[in-house]
Amino acid sequence: MLTFRLNGETIVMDQPSDIPPAHASALELLRERLCMTGTKEGCASGDCGACTIAVRNPTIGAEWQSVNACIMPAGQLHGLDVATVEGLASGIELHPVQTAMVNHHASQCGFCTPGFVMSLFSLYHADSAITDQSISHALGGNLCRCTGYRPIREAALQMRTTEGHIAPWITAQAPLPRLTTSAQNDASPESVRGFYQPTCIAQLSALLEHLEQPRFIAGGTDLMLESTQRLKDFDHLVDLSQVDELRTVNEDADTVTIGAAVTYHQLAPLLERCFPDFGLLLYRLGSQQVRYRGTLGGNIANASPIGDTPPVLLALEAQLELLGPEGVRTLALEDFFIDYRQTALRAREIISRIRINTLAPHQQLKVWKLSKRRDDDISASLLAIRFTLDGEILRDVRVALGGMAAIPKRAYQSEAVLEGQPLTAAQVEKVRSALADEFSPLTDARASSHYRLAATANLFERLRLQLSSTDIATELLDATAD
Repeated sequence: MLTFRLNGETIVMDQPSDIPPAHASALELLRERLCMTGTKEGCASGDCGACTIAVRNPTIGAEWQSVNACIMPAGQLHGLDVATVEGLASGIELHPVQTAMVNHHASQCGFCTPGFVMSLFSLYHADSAITDQSISHALGGNLCRCTGYRPIREAALQMRTTEGHIAPWITAQAPLPRLTTSAQNDASPESVRGFYQPTCIAQLSALLEHLEQPRFIAGGTDLMLESTQRLKDFDHLVDLSQVDELRTVNEDADTVTIGAAVTYHQLAPLLERCFPDFGLLLYRLGSQQVRYRGTLGGNIANASPIGDTPPVLLALEAQLELLGPEGVRTLALEDFFIDYRQTALRAREIISRIRINTLAPHQQLKVWKLSKRRDDDISASLLAIRFTLDGEILRDVRVALGGMAAIPKRAYQSEAVLEGQPLTAAQVEKVRSALADEFSPLTDARASSHYRLAATANLFERLRLQLSSTDIATELLDATAD
């Protein structure tokens, strides 16, 4: 059975012929079966924002989250409140977001406008102030600019002071039942056309025992592209996003343990507090639609050489807890990546937790991402470096890079150059040579091999200038005078 609330109306699909298959997206269900055609398909990869809807899990709270319907499995709608652009208006009475868009002539050509409205709907109902920055975050995944962007920002700034009608169904409602029909925590959840949604480790372990070749999904921001872009079907899709034990974060005196299904959005406050540069990186990881859905465990498990979080976790000496039919084992992250898209995961094994040490006194973490766009873009190169500053001397140096090899990788030669030395201009030049010796990045649409090597080396110069007391402008003037 698949049950959710759509614009306040309860949808119940209890016949096999009505329930979408495991690989079907929420967008397919909404457009083709439920005729919510205001939700558009643009890129079918979670990049353009035309398919944006808002969802809320009433078992957790009243927060509406904007998501890309094109890469969200339809089965994950179970138990959620779902809002589409059709549901915001009541007769001729518009929601304040819609009224503000009309008042400021903020429509695009029409195709992408519903996605903008739904992103702003999520921002409107968020428990936070509306600022230029929050608007940028909210709309970073809505990429259309065909008729101008300024009126949309003006509408966003004014929407909370604009008159309009907020439908009663937008307020919090009682939770809907979860997908499993069993009341026993140790019972395996029933399959809904190949889609499984366990809610605890015991149920997940039972699935690991008897499913032969399951695919695992949490946010779906990478895996679902196999369906939408490569037209592949999933025979058995196990949803990890509702497993309670995988959604927790635990802190002690010097360690943070993060469940693999914790989303970037959930993780942001912790990282901003414990690892400020890591926290800032999250706001450049995909779009807000992606950050509401994407998970730390998923970013590691897909083993992309341009994943944003693995280099940072490598620099922080992360340890992985892996769960499979044979039980739990622990593995250092640097031993996890084997080759391009190949990992040390065994059959039917998942990442369950990520453990990282907090920064000790005098330790610093610096993270820089290079990409063509600031928001919602893939890294050309990413540098993460953790070190202890002993006066002017660097100690306990760990350097990790993304986008420079077939896997996220530590820069061992650069570490050796920096260890026990002050970061001088001469040392930066040595690092430049060490990077060229150790890495042979490819040339692709994002960047050339030469650019990747040169720009990454320049980030060490950036670090040198940050650590020195020399004013950058003064140094540049002196160089010009010479």
